[in-house]
Amino acid sequence: MTAPHPIVPLITSLREHDLLSLGALSRQDVETLFATAAALKKDVKPYRNALDGRSVAMLFEKPSLRTRVSFEVGIHRLGGHAVYLDHSEQRLGERETIADYGHNLERWVDAIVARVYKQTILAGLSDASRVPVINALSDLHHPCQALADYLTLREKFPKRAWNDIRLAYVGDGNNVCHSLVELGAILGVHVTVLTPPGRNPSTPIMKQCAAFAAKSGSTIKVSHDLSDIAGHDAVYTDVWVSMGQGRETDRIRELFKPFQVNANLMGLASRGLSGGQRSLFMHCLPAHRGSEVTDEVIDAAESVVFDQAENRMHAQMALLVHMLCG
Repeated sequence: MTAPHPIVPLITSLREHDLLSLGALSRQDVETLFATAAALKKDVKPYRNALDGRSVAMLFEKPSLRTRVSFEVGIHRLGGHAVYLDHSEQRLGERETIADYGHNLERWVDAIVARVYKQTILAGLSDASRVPVINALSDLHHPCQALADYLTLREKFPKRAWNDIRLAYVGDGNNVCHSLVELGAILGVHVTVLTPPGRNPSTPIMKQCAAFAAKSGSTIKVSHDLSDIAGHDAVYTDVWVSMGQGRETDRIRELFKPFQVNANLMGLASRGLSGGQRSLFMHCLPAHRGSEVTDEVIDAAESVVFDQAENRMHAQMALLVHMLCG
């Protein structure tokens, strides 16, 4: 295999290691990943053979557009081969144990990308396999999405220090929320989480994030008061009911309706920003238009949702380079 000519130094702590959540990364690790992603986005040619001869298993219990396409195309651009394994009908662990599954895969592939219902499945694959396991979504974390989100913020605010950026998350305290807060706390971004009562993010995860924030200078606030959204550079939302957690019932719609991101809420978020700046709008997609967000917000000039989607591929390519090269 022809080794790539790295534009930035490889992160040795990621070499052949898992990424089940973002907690093991330092701020410098993330900055290096972002520098790599930016280099790949600008010109992939220096990394064209980075994964030459490498195969990556992609285990999907949940359907996907962005995750599947961004990983498959990214692996191809790096010279590797993606093997898609559909587990939408037969869950991992049903036909054979997770341990046996992992022990088999480690004999054939160089990494495992898994989009699963339970974080415990990822932990089992990690324990059973000698090759890196990447969390492509679980019930607790969505690390690849958060990497793409903050890469997008870095592109939109290239001269701003992380400690000078304020991000508001509005909606359910779910896996996306957990990873956003976690990475924000590592980088030093000030994150406000606005949820309906009873829909707060996980207390143990937030305690861990508070420890990261104490080191980085980040502030983390969880609130049910929408007036706390004022003065944030970006507003992020997600679907009101995550995939596999039921459906959007009348009770859910009534509970979350005040937290819909509409023009009025975006106007409140922009209040107090300098120079007439207007808050960016962010969403991990897919969006339920008319529920958690209105058309006028998601289609506005301040919306960066498709930049986030594009950056999934570049952030994940950077991750694979640092995990599998060197």
